[in-house]
Amino acid sequence: MIAAVGHGDDLWNRAAADLLRWKVKRRSGFSVDDAGPVRSGARPTMTARVLGVRIPEPIEVLDVTQSPDRVGFVYRTLPGHPVDGCEAFLMHRAASEDTIFLTIRSLTRASDSRPWRALFPLLALAQRAVRRRYLKSLR
Repeated sequence: MIAAVGHGDDLWNRAAADLLRWKVKRRSGFSVDDAGPVRSGARPTMTARVLGVRIPEPIEVLDVTQSPDRVGFVYRTLPGHPVDGCEAFLMHRAASEDTIFLTIRSLTRASDSRPWRALFPLLALAQRAVRRRYLKSLR
């Protein structure tokens, strides 16, 4: 998914800082047990709440990108996560234009653990819904 977040230096500065402080996840309904900035090698646990049930989602941050016109990170899931795969968040702007874009890439498959394997079709639908929240979280 690639979508425009907005325009301007003020939005860029705020959204870039928010992205690298886990706010894209927190404002989308997850809690993150890491109070610091996103950093390569970190292994936080995100927690989703669904119908009053807390679902832990352990991850490992594989890479963090930070430059004047590109900011983002990629993480992989760890054992115990409901899905198996990677997710990337990249915000960028072209030097020749003012528009800020957010790219989100999820490469996931069913987890080997029960009950998540059987629930994967529902989890895939939930992932699509959460992606819309990610975009709103940075505007």
